[in-house]
Amino acid sequence: MKQNIYDDIDFFENYGKMPRSIEGLNAAGEWHVLKNMLPDFRGKNVLDLGCGYGWHCIYAKEQGAEHVIGVDLSKKMIDKAKENSKGLSIEYDQKPIEDIEFENEHFDIIFSSLTFHYIQDLEALFGKINQYLKRGGSFVFSMEHPVFTAKAEQDWYKDENENRLHWPVDHYQNEGVRQTNFLGHKVVKYHRTVAGILNAVVNSGFNITQISEPKPSEEIIEKYPEMTDELRRPIFIMIAACKS
Repeated sequence: MKQNIYDDIDFFENYGKMPRSIEGLNAAGEWHVLKNMLPDFRGKNVLDLGCGYGWHCIYAKEQGAEHVIGVDLSKKMIDKAKENSKGLSIEYDQKPIEDIEFENEHFDIIFSSLTFHYIQDLEALFGKINQYLKRGGSFVFSMEHPVFTAKAEQDWYKDENENRLHWPVDHYQNEGVRQTNFLGHKVVKYHRTVAGILNAVVNSGFNITQISEPKPSEEIIEKYPEMTDELRRPIFIMIAACKS
C-alpha cells in the first residue's frame, strides 16, 4: 500500500493547524506565484492530483472550470475537501495518484500541489498524465525543491543558541529515498536533482513553459514573520508545461 501518513489521527490534527490548512490558498507562501502559472480554467476539464483539502479544486471551479476531479490517497483529506467544497459540483476520488485510470486525452488541465516528492516512480506517473491530457493541454505542478530534499533531516544548521546559521545541502546527486521527519512523524520522501525533475517532464512528452522557485510575498511575510527565513533558500520548485 502507498504511504498514507495523512490518515494518522495525530498527524492530520497537526497538519490542520498549519496556516495553509486553516486559511487556504492565501496563507500559502507560494500561491501568489503559482496562480499566475495556471491557465484559464473557463470551460475546462481539470484533474487535481493530491488534492488535499480541496483548495485548488475549489479555485478551479470558481474560475469557471466545467468539470473538476480531485484525487487523494487519504480518506481524511477527501472528507475535508468535500466539507470545504460543499455546494460545488466537484468529484473526489480516494486512491493513490499512481493508480489513476482515465480515458486518453480527457483533461485540459492536470495540476498537482506539493505531492510529487512522495512519489517513487515519477516518470511513470508523468507518462500517465501525458496520456490523459489533451494535445496542447496544461500540466502545472509544485513539489519540494531539491535543495530542500537533499538531506533527510530537512532542518537548518544552528549554533549552540539555536540561531539558524545556514541551510545545509549534502548528498545532492544521490537521488532516492529520504526518511524524513514532518510534524513529528517519520515520512518517506524521494529526492531528485533539478535536472532529474526537468528531464522527467521532458522525457514524458511535455514542453516546459515556465519554472519558478518562489519566495513568499511581502504580505505573507508581514502576516507570518517566521517565514522570513524562506528568503534564504528555495523550499519549492514549480513547473508549467504543455503536452507537445
